[in-house]
Amino acid sequence: MTAIRLLLVDDDPLVRAGLSLMLGGADDIEIVGEAADGGEAETLVDRVRPDVVLMDIRMPAVDGLTATERLRRRTDAPQVVVLTTFHADEQVLRALRAGAAGFVLKDTPPAEILDAVRRVAGGDPVLSPTVTRQLMDHAAGSAADARRTRARERLTVLAEREREVAVAVGRGLSNAEIAAALFMSVATVKAHVSRILARLGLNNRVQIALLAYDAGLLDDEDGH
Repeated sequence: MTAIRLLLVDDDPLVRAGLSLMLGGADDIEIVGEAADGGEAETLVDRVRPDVVLMDIRMPAVDGLTATERLRRRTDAPQVVVLTTFHADEQVLRALRAGAAGFVLKDTPPAEILDAVRRVAGGDPVLSPTVTRQLMDHAAGSAADARRTRARERLTVLAEREREVAVAVGRGLSNAEIAAALFMSVATVKAHVSRILARLGLNNRVQIALLAYDAGLLDDEDGH
């Protein structure tokens, strides 16, 4: 099995050393580089071609949010997992909207960080529905009405069945759970998810969930 190529980005050399020690010992992980800020990370990505970038959110010069936005706009974008010290954080939410596949806290046990890296390398987000809801509730406020209007306009391109799948993704259901709930095959669910991503210009399920939440579809589903 090909090892997952991992780039570590943090302005604290001790944090980088600790992560390298924790993660580099895994048989299926190869640490291909370390960077002290987002600008250095972008340069390294061109050179070492990582599969996953573990990105600190707060750094001098180019921060993790800016770097995530730039990296995820690339056609050959690596997956990004954000490193943070807070569960509910506006910058983390912005990184997720920009296409990060999830986040881990800096005090997360090594085994869970390893699991997060492996999951995003395999195409799965690393956010539980509960944590996603906490983040989005934290960000709710003055811009909520404008976000809802924009989100609903974007979702008009979806067919009714695709909209139902988008809501189910927003609720944190797996493909198998969506298939059971909507009486379709798993293959059909996967096809719907792929079309949703393409039609909306998104690149992962987390972004679908955020858009469904912004549009108020999850509130509607819960009967609020």
